[in-house]
Amino acid sequence: MVDATEYLLQLDNTIRQAIACIDQGRFGIAIVVDGDGKLLGTITDGDIRRAMLASMDLESSLKALLARKTDLRYIAPVTASMNASTKQLIGLMQEHSIRQIPMLDDSGHVIGLETLDNLVPQPDLALNAVVMAGGLGTRLRPLTEDLPKPMLPVGGRPLMERIVEQLQQAGIRRVNVTTHYKPEKIIEHFGDGKAFGVELSYVNETLPLGTGGALGLMPVPLEPLLVINGDILTQVDFRAMLAYHQEHKAEMTVAVQQYDVTVPYGVVECDGPRISQLKEKPQFNFLVNAGIYLLQPSVYKYIPNGQSFNMTDLIQWLLDAGQVVVSFPVREYWLDIGQHEDYTKAQEDVSKGSMIE
Repeated sequence: MVDATEYLLQLDNTIRQAIACIDQGRFGIAIVVDGDGKLLGTITDGDIRRAMLASMDLESSLKALLARKTDLRYIAPVTASMNASTKQLIGLMQEHSIRQIPMLDDSGHVIGLETLDNLVPQPDLALNAVVMAGGLGTRLRPLTEDLPKPMLPVGGRPLMERIVEQLQQAGIRRVNVTTHYKPEKIIEHFGDGKAFGVELSYVNETLPLGTGGALGLMPVPLEPLLVINGDILTQVDFRAMLAYHQEHKAEMTVAVQQYDVTVPYGVVECDGPRISQLKEKPQFNFLVNAGIYLLQPSVYKYIPNGQSFNMTDLIQWLLDAGQVVVSFPVREYWLDIGQHEDYTKAQEDVSKGSMIE
């Protein structure tokens, strides 16, 4: 059992403080107690991301966050008595698809935190991964005249090396790489992947097949499939994304990033010829595709074999078929390196330590 002291917060703490608590503890949970240490609720990584989708201010109190947990799947925390056996604890975690349980004494005081990692040696993450590395990188020329975009150095090493390292550290061992432009540069550097702690396989597109077409050249996976664009610098928690995907029983989960647009003019709203309102330089908020996806094996029946198609097509086809597609808001560092200014920012962020190394 883990000492829960560092995971305890109170109702007047903020969502931002809960994020810091969750990230520091690495167990995906913050525990909300009253002044006497009695359990009032729990805040999970998934709760935080759902709050982001609801546009909650991160300075809002945990009282406000707990109040919006109206879905019965999330409203009542799963707890266990301090006398619960290991078998009982594992059974509870499996029944509720959770990885941690606050432990309570007979009066409801939090005395500790039990985690699945602590009870059962954890195997590698049950995920296969695909890194999409076949793009031409035309917007980054002349940098990409001799190198494919995923091989551009960021902080002294190829961008894709950082992606593969992150996959390995998350417990993913089998990685496919889709290639098209200068594939030999990638293969020469990574080989079979053993030097990087993974098993690498390559799928070459003789003709460009779009952002998702290469998936149709691969066998249907037996496990969920994580797909990530090869030009992304990020610290997204893949374990948290898989837990979120499973929690929502999704066929496909799409990582999304908040994108703000400020109109540099005063926007005039009219009712016929009459002006009804004037908004000076308004800001609009959108969620944009972050280029990271989780797919169930069953999704493969919607993927054409050897034809050009995009991941956005797959999303729409699944929606049209009534399948569950959910968004996973990214709260970690994320940068799409598509243009020269993005590449410059990536170099600056790594050198300044703006992203976790």
